Amino acid sequence: MRLADLTTIRLGGPASVHVVDTLAGVPEVLREHPDARVLAGGSNVVAADDGVAEPVLLMRASGWQQHGDQFIVSAGTVWDEFVAAMVAEGRRGIEALSGIPGSVGATPIQNVGAYGQEVAGSIAGLRVLDRATGEITTWPAPRAQFGYRDSTFKRHPADHVVLAVAFDLPVGPSAPIAYAELARTLGVDVGASVPVAEVRAAVLDLRRGKGMVLDAQDPDTCSVGSFFTNPIVEAVPDGAPGWPQPDGRHKTSAAWLIENAGVHKGFRLPGADVAVSSKHTLALTNRGGGTTAQLLDLAREVRSRVEERFGVRLVPEPVLWGCQL
Repeated sequence: MRLADLTTIRLGGPASVHVVDTLAGVPEVLREHPDARVLAGGSNVVAADDGVAEPVLLMRASGWQQHGDQFIVSAGTVWDEFVAAMVAEGRRGIEALSGIPGSVGATPIQNVGAYGQEVAGSIAGLRVLDRATGEITTWPAPRAQFGYRDSTFKRHPADHVVLAVAFDLPVGPSAPIAYAELARTLGVDVGASVPVAEVRAAVLDLRRGKGMVLDAQDPDTCSVGSFFTNPIVEAVPDGAPGWPQPDGRHKTSAAWLIENAGVHKGFRLPGADVAVSSKHTLALTNRGGGTTAQLLDLAREVRSRVEERFGVRLVPEPVLWGCQL
């Protein structure tokens, strides 16, 4: 099977794929293929044109159990289906994460976040498989060492597999709106709370406007979402937005840096079938006939221009399989 058929950016060569539709099947596959890579929604993976030599465990175990306000969710569950179900029940904590593609099990790896909310804020614990020993244990959330788009799972990808995630999601109005753009869309002040259904609707509209909600008819959504993380810097470049961090540094906008380094929406290298999204400079898109090599060339060009103009080196957000930036 080609990884292009299993990733949202529709890139990647052949791999030996083993579909697992129950959590009990995960250790079985890993015992037989201890070097297997784990894939689910494929929304944050860029795979080499030549594919990967290692087998791929395709996580399809899905569903959840409820215990009061806590929900234990299997790793292969489609993330936005879970978010939609929780919002429909009036539950708060993940409403601003609506429309994000991928699986539940991937969200803690990246500590997925958007519009002022991070998934770590609602995670109570995790069921985790130790790949070295085969032992399955329950982790409290702090053990995952969550950071900005980061966790111990991301830093040490070969050590563990997330099997299930427990979320604390009480009924109530939204978490305080922390993101100015979302607050403006909702017509409220930053820090206000509104019904969670209103937050979901507003976030979906904002994401669609940026090509960040999967749509087979929209080539701008053939991507891995944001290709670069927002950098943490000592000093924010003149004119760039900045958000203070606990360590005294500031987070700034990768999209602003890219645009102001002369890379505009729709930019592409000559002869390539990949391009910067026509809706959002932070997304690099496959326009239908692209290759991973072309994508990485474009990413290098973007990174080089930003570094030359601002002295800031952008860091890729997706996981790279069999290739390097």
